[in-house]
Amino acid sequence: MTTLDTAKIQQEFKERLDEDELLNCMRCGFCLPTCPTYIQSGFKESHSPRGRIAIMKAVVDGLIEPDEDIENTLNTCLGCRACEPVCPSGVKYGHLLEEARDIINQNKKFSAPVRALRKVVFEELFPHQNRMRTMTGLLGFYQRSGLQKVARSIGVMNLFPDTLATMERVLPQVPKVKEMKNRPEFLPSIAPLQKRVAFFTGCLMDTMFLETNNATMKLLQLAGCEIVIPKEQACCGALHGHAGEKDGARELAKNNIRAFENLGVDYIITNAGGCGAYLVDYDYLLKDEPQWAERAKNFAAKIKDISAVLAELELHKKVPMQLPPQLITYQDSCHLRNVQKTSAQPRDLLKAIQGATYVEMKDADRCCGSAGIYNIVHSELSMQFLDYKMERVHETQATTIVTANPGCLLQMKLGIEREGLSHKMKAVHIVDLLLEAAEQAQAVPMREAAAARS
Repeated sequence: MTTLDTAKIQQEFKERLDEDELLNCMRCGFCLPTCPTYIQSGFKESHSPRGRIAIMKAVVDGLIEPDEDIENTLNTCLGCRACEPVCPSGVKYGHLLEEARDIINQNKKFSAPVRALRKVVFEELFPHQNRMRTMTGLLGFYQRSGLQKVARSIGVMNLFPDTLATMERVLPQVPKVKEMKNRPEFLPSIAPLQKRVAFFTGCLMDTMFLETNNATMKLLQLAGCEIVIPKEQACCGALHGHAGEKDGARELAKNNIRAFENLGVDYIITNAGGCGAYLVDYDYLLKDEPQWAERAKNFAAKIKDISAVLAELELHKKVPMQLPPQLITYQDSCHLRNVQKTSAQPRDLLKAIQGATYVEMKDADRCCGSAGIYNIVHSELSMQFLDYKMERVHETQATTIVTANPGCLLQMKLGIEREGLSHKMKAVHIVDLLLEAAEQAQAVPMREAAAARS
């Protein structure tokens, strides 16, 4: 059971929400066709960006009380920020939404179990990479030891909601803790040097998705980058920021700025759209702290997604890439597209793979429904977004769905598993596919030479 301190929430809405930003919304409606929750709700105004902004403004003006219905309306927003690129006034809806959620969560009396869970997640787990390794290491042990087979055979997973039970089947194979700890701090270029970059490894990316991080670094080396990987880096803070824990997000931001600011690099590379978008927003997150604002701005200016730097350095023109014949399509990471403005580059890279045929998906830029932990806390809605996305995938007849964010990757794997298509369709992170294509292209001449000798 939770209760809201409505009087304090209303006061903090007045003090903390940017009224100029609220007033910038002209109610033109350009955002409506881009908003997944507005469309999915049957065009309910309160589930649109302008509707939610109107609600925030009404709370500020004292016209309505911030009750649980308003909280639910704000929380059902995916936070995909698809409304921002089409807004003629440039309203930073994402900033307003996160500020409103933070105010509500900081003035909410959670039940004891929920308080304990939030403390574990936001204070004891995600800020500490060693603990993240231990946690994911336990998952790896569960997968390798035979416990997973036993749990499935006796129907343990049937005790969980369908979404979680299916998610358990699509999780990647987690490496051993020893592998997670054995991370390099520097890697030289293996092509003529073009750039000196730093790599933001992330928390889940460098544990559960370790192989994708390894593939990212290998591609950077092939593109002519020497890579610095500071050990002092930590979680980007996105989970904290989206869940109304902005104080924790600020502390993580400061830690990361300290870790990266004196490395003398051209770019700070990310391979997770959600993380990259939050890192880009560090200047906004720390704008009210004079001793950090300029440092945050300099940090944010160096953030670049892996696909953007690979396209800039023309990896696809310098390194042959080849795959067996197949149709591939691309599902945009909302934050990569809408915040980092990166959408053409991953497509250019995929189109350069010989043997594969790229097919554009209708509404590839619409959210798949993952949205951090949205598919857990709003499972039914999330599955509706996923069902729509899988319909669009089927229209392409693609057998390979490419993504650029771990949440999107798991969500698309979930869609494939739910429809029983894992025997003929796969979802893959773009860097894993690009590295596979580069390695296969390299192997072709070797196989041909061996065949000729025989």
